[in-house]
Amino acid sequence: MADKIIENNQVWIIGKIATGFTFSHQVFGEGFYTMELLVKRLSNSEDRIPVMISERLVDVTQDYVGEYIEIHGQFRSYNRHEEKHNRLVLSVFVRELRFVEEDDEADPVNQIFLDGYICKPPVYRKTPLGREIADILLAVNRPYGKSDYIPCICWGRNARYASAFEVGGHVLIWGRIQSREYMKRIGENETEKRTAYEISVSKLEYIE
Repeated sequence: MADKIIENNQVWIIGKIATGFTFSHQVFGEGFYTMELLVKRLSNSEDRIPVMISERLVDVTQDYVGEYIEIHGQFRSYNRHEEKHNRLVLSVFVRELRFVEEDDEADPVNQIFLDGYICKPPVYRKTPLGREIADILLAVNRPYGKSDYIPCICWGRNARYASAFEVGGHVLIWGRIQSREYMKRIGENETEKRTAYEISVSKLEYIE
């Protein structure tokens, strides 16, 4: 059962470690830590991707900033309660990792596959320049009755296709994890810079 479930949420990324390890939580005596990974885009800009890792996979007392790492895992979510509302927190949960050499000639590695269900009506819109976009929220099942809720963004023909999806629809998605900075209004005259994470969809398939 668990192996089958894991097939529906697969991440493969290679990037540069950007931060040290910060303790997150403990489960059955096993400590989990967060750090951030810089993953190149083809455009030479970078995505800053949050990573959740067990102390059993890496020595969290060491400083690995600047080192390159290859990760296989899953993209997970949890709700963090902030003030009067919940905030969806996303990160790559590491199952396997290895340290690698930087290869300037290689194409960036940032791949994700998700098999899940539409849990909100898609939001379709056009940019001022006429580019079509559709936002979808995908629920991906995990063992023990849990689900991860993952925001995905589609462009062009994929956006038109996704705009007709109905809540509960079964969808397969291929794409990459991207980060995006935005300004969040937190008071009448106060804003705060935050980072959103979503899947930039390259291919999707609706399962009848």
